[in-house]
Amino acid sequence: MGGKKYWTVLLFLGCMLSVWAQSHPVEAALSDYEHTLKTLDANRFFTLLDKEEFTENKIQFTVQVPADSVRQQVLYWASEWFYDKQDYNKAKDYGLKALSLYKGESEGKADCLNLLGCVYVRLGDFKNAAIYAKQCLQIDVASGDHDRISSSMNTLAGIYMAGHQTKEAEKLILEAINHADLAKNLPRKAVLLGTASEIYHSLTQEEKALDYAKQSYALEQKLGRRLHAAYRLDQQASALMGLKRYKEAEQALRQAIDVMREEGDMHSLAIASNHMGTCLIWQKRNDEAFPYYREAADLFIKMGDPVNEMYSRRGLCLSLWESNPDSARSELNRFNFLKDSLYTSESAEALARINAEFGNDQLAIENAQERSAHMRDIIIACAIILLLAVAAWYAVRCQRRLNQQRTSKLVREIEQLRDKTAAAQAELVELRNSTETNNEQTTVTDAVKPVADMSENEFLEGVIDYVDEHLEKGDYNMEDMASYFSLSVSTLRRRLQDATDGESPKAFIRAIQMQKACKLLDNGMQISDVSSRCGFAEPSSFTRMFKRVLGITPSQYRSTDH
Repeated sequence: MGGKKYWTVLLFLGCMLSVWAQSHPVEAALSDYEHTLKTLDANRFFTLLDKEEFTENKIQFTVQVPADSVRQQVLYWASEWFYDKQDYNKAKDYGLKALSLYKGESEGKADCLNLLGCVYVRLGDFKNAAIYAKQCLQIDVASGDHDRISSSMNTLAGIYMAGHQTKEAEKLILEAINHADLAKNLPRKAVLLGTASEIYHSLTQEEKALDYAKQSYALEQKLGRRLHAAYRLDQQASALMGLKRYKEAEQALRQAIDVMREEGDMHSLAIASNHMGTCLIWQKRNDEAFPYYREAADLFIKMGDPVNEMYSRRGLCLSLWESNPDSARSELNRFNFLKDSLYTSESAEALARINAEFGNDQLAIENAQERSAHMRDIIIACAIILLLAVAAWYAVRCQRRLNQQRTSKLVREIEQLRDKTAAAQAELVELRNSTETNNEQTTVTDAVKPVADMSENEFLEGVIDYVDEHLEKGDYNMEDMASYFSLSVSTLRRRLQDATDGESPKAFIRAIQMQKACKLLDNGMQISDVSSRCGFAEPSSFTRMFKRVLGITPSQYRSTDH
């Protein structure tokens, strides 16, 4: 037995050494620098980036350069490198560290803000993406550099498009194209034309979308940028599908996917695979669509991109619906989970608020460009923006506090209902025991009343029991619950709202989860186990929801006297 343990340890150490040996030289150099913070190690890191042709010029520092300046550059370029390698969480961490070291408003800070905006888009966090991109645009407009302005406008337009603010995105991208023309930057214009194609596709103006994609593709071909040309083929395919020209779209996607796979751009490959799956679904070739969606979903999971994973899950559900309904339902549940976690009303309000702030900023920018001497007007506009931002922040905070109070009240009411139900069940058991002891002929049944005959409390108890039973498996959607109670979804929703003074079914189910979580925490269960028992896929998601609803974390709840 001891020998087996010895060999297991050796095998484990061998695997760790193998992983260490295979780590990328750039990552190893970065790790060395973070350990020593020596200029020599920083220069070795930049030498490796230069060998990969990742930086335009070789970056080197002398020992006289301040340590913070060296660290700032190392962290920024580490973020750029991890973004290029599609490790977006590491890119975010290094980018935030670099940003904290910038002082004043500079091009370097704008570059870092722009990078963080792109990173947060890849992570599906449009709120933070818009915040950083907006700050970048403010710095670039102040500089008067048309090329930089067009770049930051492109980033912000992409964020608003991803956040379904397409009209605002359209205005931004058209202005960005004008700035690129003034800067005479053809590579930048090619990218902007591609973004315009995606925006018009979102607006279902497919002829315009196709025209912009073709213009962009022609420029990329002229510039000899093979991978970028593949992106434009993907955009053409999206427009062609909107025009129901599926064969042409499929041909464009096959070309694009081959190039992306050869070039190793896994994120773009996954997006194009999603599009290919959709193209095949429209042609009723579901079996052929499945492997494209499967590969895309796996890649998005690996890269931590829940937004695009959501679309892959929907495609998997559609492709499996006829051949494997059980697997299709599993994919549908995952799709619904991702959708609910990503597109909350809070996120929508935050993005709308940022959009309103940006609108005010645009007004200030136009005034500054037309009357640059009138600094007083700019200061007044900035003060108004600040006041609006503070007012919006305070309003959101008050609304969040009100939601917490309402949900906490629901949690207490559910606890009372559970106590009443437990008491009633105890009385029922006692009555049964008494009946058996006295050998009486009467029997007590557990037959469930029809919903129409239930009181409000009985109906709520039934809903609580149903959610409790299905919570751990995560299959408590409204359709299945309505079927269980022999009601339509709309009737179930209306009945729940009537019984809970207008609360939404989602809020009531969340309160059931939180009440159960509180009880399990009181019983000493581990937080990770509580998370699973209450229907959460990850403990981190459970902790965020618990704090959002009750105002404290599960650990804080356990340590308080309640």
